[in-house]
Amino acid sequence: MPQLVTVGVKRPDRSPIRVWVPVLPVVLVFLPVVVLALLAAAVACHVYRISVVRALDTGWRIVCALPGTRLDIEYSRTAVLVAIR
Repeated sequence: MPQLVTVGVKRPDRSPIRVWVPVLPVVLVFLPVVVLALLAAAVACHVYRISVVRALDTGWRIVCALPGTRLDIEYSRTAVLVAIR
């Protein structure tokens, strides 16, 4: 599971901004929303006749594969850099 997300914003007219976001406290704060999302996903899986266990397993595998991912977005003269560790 990812432990830390680093977000950096580079703008030419200002100093760069870098923010470190620990994942576990954010997940704990949003836990009620996560539980509701899981229940909604389970209902959607039941409606579309998809195995709930396989869908949750696939989602968990995707979350576990996120560490090491980098996302670099440039628009005009602004750059946003996201790194998941």
